[in-house]
Amino acid sequence: MRLVKRLAMGIGVMLALIVAAGVVLMIWKPWVLPVEMTEPGATGRRLTIAGQPANYFPANGTGLQAAVLLLGGSEGGLGKSATKMARALQAQGYSVLQLSYFRAPGQRKALAGIPIEGFDAGLAWLSHQPGVDFGRIAIMGGSKGAEAALLVASRHPELKAVVAGMPSSVVWPGFSWEMERVDGSSWTIGGRDVPMLPFGQGSFREGISSVYVNGLKLLPAHREAAIAIERSPAPVLLICGESDTLWPSCLMARQLKTRDPRVTILAYKDAGHAVFGVPLPKNDPSPPPLSRLGGSVDGNNAARRDGWPKILAFLDRALRATP
Repeated sequence: MRLVKRLAMGIGVMLALIVAAGVVLMIWKPWVLPVEMTEPGATGRRLTIAGQPANYFPANGTGLQAAVLLLGGSEGGLGKSATKMARALQAQGYSVLQLSYFRAPGQRKALAGIPIEGFDAGLAWLSHQPGVDFGRIAIMGGSKGAEAALLVASRHPELKAVVAGMPSSVVWPGFSWEMERVDGSSWTIGGRDVPMLPFGQGSFREGISSVYVNGLKLLPAHREAAIAIERSPAPVLLICGESDTLWPSCLMARQLKTRDPRVTILAYKDAGHAVFGVPLPKNDPSPPPLSRLGGSVDGNNAARRDGWPKILAFLDRALRATP
């Protein structure tokens, strides 16, 4: 009898600890990425476009220059990684608008129901800036920003180039870092949800990517969720990591190429969801966790060292001034 009581007490204590740990986790929420509102620095300026915070990095030099609308990923705000890309593009002679579409102060906390018209406003603002050639504008994004960039490109035939890192071939449902219930699509047009592909069955063993991998199996029943990149006359460059553990970016890149054979893919075997961006110097004092979402640190940075010059060359070809 005493043994049974001791076992019951032990089980009770264990359950109490589990519940307490769960409460601590729900309060602390270590999975929530911090919102970064990186300052533009001396070569840029902070502004607001249609209620959206942005950093603008105008090109140096005289005459009309090409421009890029740059979108970060599901971290939201104005992240350091995207700001670093913006400055690197500015150094190459491009005017760059880094636009926040959620999680910044005054914006939605969940990536759900984000109006595509906000990106339209960003493109319109950029095309009217002094020194910007409105006939030579590209759009670039990573992860959920790539999903948005490809969707925007399918609606804007005037764009001259599209660069998408860790891309999606479909529109996915919205989500919240705070684990709050979210209904509907990530994006809206005219106040209505953009058709989306439902998440698939998740697997604890396979991780978060399983909801996307299994979701893609449902695509034949939800073809309206596919991003119609073939509607864009612009050349498209996709960058992906074969070891991406967040979502199957290379699989979705190949689905996009199936829709439009003109698409170019840079795929890297030992890279994951950090495949896209400016390469890090070996002596970087505070390197981001490049291997956190697949691939190795060296593999992700090697992919960046190979991919970034190719991105610049792609933009140069697509946005080169015509007589």
